[in-house]
Amino acid sequence: MKTLSDRLKELEPKILDINFRTNRGTANEVNFWIVDYDAEDEMQVRDYIDTLAKHINGNYEDINIKIIDLYDIMIDVLEEKGYLDKVMQMEKTKGSYEVIEPIKRTLRLTLDNDLVVAKISKGLEPVKDVVFLVGVGKAWPVIRSHTVLNNLHSKIDSNALVMFFPGSYTSKLSLFDEITDDNYYRAFKLV
Repeated sequence: MKTLSDRLKELEPKILDINFRTNRGTANEVNFWIVDYDAEDEMQVRDYIDTLAKHINGNYEDINIKIIDLYDIMIDVLEEKGYLDKVMQMEKTKGSYEVIEPIKRTLRLTLDNDLVVAKISKGLEPVKDVVFLVGVGKAWPVIRSHTVLNNLHSKIDSNALVMFFPGSYTSKLSLFDEITDDNYYRAFKLV
């Protein structure tokens, strides 16, 4: 069995291959990929992602890695709407679970004007930009990985997307190898 380091080293040549960035599968699947890993390796994965993105973005003109953190998007939207302080106060007085649904409504998750999907897909240069989607564990349970992927496939069709997932992925997303999310069949394991 390959180590995490060995698996991560396989990313660069795959991502640099133009066929990776233009692939739409034999059944016209979306170009979505998942890199799953043990949650305890989160810091190693984060460091590698940052290093890889800086290396690729600094040395290649035909490709650009865009690291997008789901948790950061959630916080940005709450700040833009003027709700962050209100949500934090509500969490203090009512508890963490009481803020989940109000945050979801603010983010407009699963609606046509889903603000998370809009922020991820905004300004992507077709083929050149490769989206690295991170922060899956930090954004849970407000933002669910399968929901984001389901809603993104109609918005991102000219870019490769790689979700870094702390858990395991078969056709099911199992966050932290403990929380089973819905099935998601459209993505493929990258390494």
